[in-house]
Formats: sequence, structure tokens, C-alpha cells
Amino acid sequence: MTQRERMDAGLLYLCEDDGIMEVQLKHLEKLYDFNETRPNQLDLREKLLREMFAEIGGDCYIEPPLHANWGGAHVHFGSHVYANFNLTLVDDGHIYVGNDVMFAPNVVVATAGHPICPELRGKGYQFNADVHIGNNVWIGTGSLIMPGVTIGDNTVIGAGSVVTKDIPENVIAFGNPCRVQREINEKDYEIYFKNKKIDIKIK
Repeated sequence: MTQRERMDAGLLYLCEDDGIMEVQLKHLEKLYDFNETRPNQLDLREKLLREMFAEIGGDCYIEPPLHANWGGAHVHFGSHVYANFNLTLVDDGHIYVGNDVMFAPNVVVATAGHPICPELRGKGYQFNADVHIGNNVWIGTGSLIMPGVTIGDNTVIGAGSVVTKDIPENVIAFGNPCRVQREINEKDYEIYFKNKKIDIKIK
């Protein structure tokens, strides 16, 4: 079994394998081009994202700089995804993101890990575990999403959270480690910030 086959099978593999790195570098070239675009080159950015990502829906906007180990080659975005500055996608494994998702600045979504065993780690072995983020999720500033995590629909992850375990749908969760604080409730349909009332029609 080749190192790439081991990688795709979710096994321990050597990430510095020549065959893997040759393909990876080609993807990183396009990521470089994306990050060098000018603010008014929106059509070019959209074109590059469609070439870079495994899947990407309509009406997605990613603010450069974007950082990604594989240039987005293992990233699957739905429609209407917004990512602010410095989104980091450690996409050695696959990252699945639903529709209407927002990433605040400096969010990290990581799929790659290394074994605790020092001998294996010293030889450069790595493993990957896919991440799944549902629809209409908001990831707050500086949050870290760890390998293998699933986040349910409509959930809000508070700023600075370290998400090490699955988070269900329809909740507000934050902290280090990230924990569910409460469910989204009727008050959230009346108040949008502190004591400020929602003054627009929701439905």
C-alpha cells in the first residue's frame, strides 16, 4: 500500500512522501494565486475557488488570506458560506461544511493529527479525521475545530472555543474545551444583542 493509499484510507502515513508532496504543491500554487488577488477581482476569486475546492456552492465568499494544507482540495462547501480573514483549513482529511455557514476571523478547522507515540511522531507519521459542520452554523473568532468533530445545524460556537468533541444542533457552545451552554430559545427570536430588540420580521 502506498503512503497516499494509507492517507486516503485513514491510516497512519508519512505526509512527507514524495508522491504526496508533489500533488500537494500543485494545489498550493493555486492557493497562492487566490491570496494574491486584488479586492476588485471577485470573478477571478470565484473561478479559483471552484478550481481549488473539492466542492463549493454558489454565493460563497472567502476573504484572503486563506490558509489550507492542500489548498482546499479536500474541502466541501455548501452555498452561501462566508469566511473572514485568516481562515485556516488543515485539509489533509476532508472538511464538510453545509449551507449558510459563517466563519469569523482566525478560525482553524483541523483534520490532521500525530500519534502520541514519540517514536512514530519522530518519524513523521500522521493521521487524518474528517470534520463535519452543519447548515447555518456560526463559528466565532479564534475558534479551533479539532479532527473528527461534528457540529450540528444552527449552532453557534463562541469566540475562542476549542472544539474537541461533537456539538449538537440548535445550541450555543463555547469554552476550552467547548461545551454546550444552552439551547437556542424563544428569547433569541426577540433579542439580538444584550437588551437590543429585533425590530425586523424574521419569518
